[in-house]
Amino acid sequence: QVQLVESGGGLVQPGGSLSLTCAASGRIFSIYAMGWYRQAPGKERELVAVISGDSVTNYADSAKGRFTISRDNAKNTVHLQMNSLKSEDTAVYYCNTIATSTSRTSRKSYWGQGTQVTVSS
Repeated sequence: QVQLVESGGGLVQPGGSLSLTCAASGRIFSIYAMGWYRQAPGKERELVAVISGDSVTNYADSAKGRFTISRDNAKNTVHLQMNSLKSEDTAVYYCNTIATSTSRTSRKSYWGQGTQVTVSS
């Protein structure tokens, strides 16, 4: 199986920046898309940004121009640089990947445990 571990969350003032990192480990054959989702209290989980295996990116409208997603295929990591943070960005941020564990298994979706991002003065 594939395990995902996020790091980099915390408390930041409005207008500030944070960088999140997610590292994939375990039994990995291939990693396809990697992405970040978030869930605020009382709301559904939503896409923030996703990056394909060949580094094509897609962002939620709320993230465009402020957030940047990138990946390091050699290290099986994905990063989310968040700038100009707003109070409405406060949420638990989850890493997600589509991956296979062997050459014979089908693609599966894996989730990290989440990291809290709080934007507040």
